[in-house]
Amino acid sequence: MKVGIIGSGIVGQTLGTAFLAEGYEVMLGTRNPGKEEVKKWKDANPKGQCGTFGVTAQFGDIVVLSVAGSAAESAIKLSGTSHFNNKILIDTTNPIAAGAPNDGVLSFFTDLNESLMERLQKLIPQARIVKAFNSVGSPQMYKPTVKGGPPTMFICGNDVNAKKTVTDILTAFGWETADMGVATAARAIEPLCMLWCIPGFLQNQWTHAFKLLKV
Repeated sequence: MKVGIIGSGIVGQTLGTAFLAEGYEVMLGTRNPGKEEVKKWKDANPKGQCGTFGVTAQFGDIVVLSVAGSAAESAIKLSGTSHFNNKILIDTTNPIAAGAPNDGVLSFFTDLNESLMERLQKLIPQARIVKAFNSVGSPQMYKPTVKGGPPTMFICGNDVNAKKTVTDILTAFGWETADMGVATAARAIEPLCMLWCIPGFLQNQWTHAFKLLKV
């Protein structure tokens, strides 16, 4: 199966390498395929491919959106909205606003009555969007090594079969999955990024993950 990664930053590179390790064909999408960090990723991952956003979105059977939240809508438009029709889109983004955190707490450009995922679903209504990978740092996204693991990845989305596929991916990546329901639940999942970042900003602790305990 082919995976297209929209975004060539650290999250996109990490997930691209992870999917390659699991035997997928991978294309890393970037606005500028000639960027030095993209060349370095390609050198380190010779089986990986690189392309523009549009080519990458068209390439993937599954597409991963891994750009800054503020650039998410423009990245989808640049990719060509029709290229997402009927495809699973793993949305890793968070609606982080510009500016420094306040006492370690980030600001969002959305509120608790709307999530960025819901905005994206309206933009590409035929895409099968699943929220995932937004509540952990890139070093722990693949085969996390936290004590007391496996940690929990909270997901949501409107398509049951898409969530099943993403759950299988998360299991292979070393996670347990907690399905929180439809896209509306992203209003609660996205702010987990705020909570996750507080120990980082206040204590320089960036290697933790969440765990849902059940009776």
